[in-house]
Amino acid sequence: MEPMRLAILGCGSRGRTYSRIAATLEDRYKITAVCDLVEARTETIAKLSESGEIQVFNNEDEFFAAGKLADVLIIGTQDSDHFGHAKKALEAGYDLLLEKPASETIDRCEELDAMARSLGRIIVPCFVLRYTPFYEAVKSVIDSGRLGKVMTIHAMEGVEPFHHSHSYVRGHWANSNKSSPMIVAKCSHDTDLLCWLSDSETESVTSHGRLDWFKKENAPAGAPERCTDGCPVADDCLYDTHRYLGDKRNFLRMVMPGTEGVDGAKDASDEAILEFLKTSPWGRCAYRCDNDAVDHQVMAVEMKNGVTASLTMTAFDCGRTLDVFGTRASLRGGGQYQDGGTPELWLRDHRTGEVEAIPIDEKTDDGYQGHGGGDYGLVNSIDQLFRGDGALSPGLDGLAGHRLAFLAEQSRLDGGQPKC
Repeated sequence: MEPMRLAILGCGSRGRTYSRIAATLEDRYKITAVCDLVEARTETIAKLSESGEIQVFNNEDEFFAAGKLADVLIIGTQDSDHFGHAKKALEAGYDLLLEKPASETIDRCEELDAMARSLGRIIVPCFVLRYTPFYEAVKSVIDSGRLGKVMTIHAMEGVEPFHHSHSYVRGHWANSNKSSPMIVAKCSHDTDLLCWLSDSETESVTSHGRLDWFKKENAPAGAPERCTDGCPVADDCLYDTHRYLGDKRNFLRMVMPGTEGVDGAKDASDEAILEFLKTSPWGRCAYRCDNDAVDHQVMAVEMKNGVTASLTMTAFDCGRTLDVFGTRASLRGGGQYQDGGTPELWLRDHRTGEVEAIPIDEKTDDGYQGHGGGDYGLVNSIDQLFRGDGALSPGLDGLAGHRLAFLAEQSRLDGGQPKC
């Protein structure tokens, strides 16, 4: 079988990561075209092919005008652009691997679903956690019946304090009106998992959440507008922007332009990074930004099949944990994916009380480390998802998880009123 042809629209961190992984699977995938406004980013992906066969575009209109250039289009643009780009791509004849969330409103997600169904196209959101060894093991145990009937699922996501300040206070997802709400932008992974693991859709959900910590009234006495202006408590501040020079330097690779326009922090001097921080959003005091994203939120869900589920999102922990309670056994585990920690999983039998460690298929590939192995796992599954024996049906896969996230946000805005 000929390799599946892939095109990339949007060559930020996600687009480049998926491209690099696909290039290592050259017997199964062939990158044929790439498009991004930043020329250096497209050049980076174009270099993945020594033959120069990858067509390069720096204008989306020219890209779509060129016709269908691949079997699957990977869309890795910003949240607010997903809907428009997905519609154009469906009309051009592409199946889609679409970065999550599929759109910034549930109405638009449902419109994409209906459009894909009418055209016979498949949209796969990049819910990479489904493709990690950890969650694959969880799903396998549930499907095996060893837990009996699943009754309750609890998930917890600790975003990690500095990560939260980088992305949801100073960064691209700080303002919900410019991107999407926190429960959608960050936790649609988790709402998708609740639907996927329970094998059901939402009957009713209620949610509460607030922005309580990253506000100006919590700024330390004497803290300036920017960390680079000199802060009296810098040495003791979790969010001091000077950490970008040290243990948090890796975060800048996604936002700091460099000589190649791709990863400015990789080879930049400390002086260059400091100059960037003096003018960029990432140099601001974390208590003096224009953010509205919540820093803690909880939700409680009743599924249509009777499973009850809950999710806790907090800026003030690190990693994901999961509890699944069945009539015969319970399953518990988790791992710190942001820092490359190895997740663990245990099953407790209700009759015997014995606890069994569930093996997780650890991978050693360099590309497998992103998102707990989910980046590699997703790309490794593309051909099966779109044209293999287990190919998906036309439509937006994961729509149920999107709907749950948006319903939860509406409940939060309405003071915790149930939504269905």
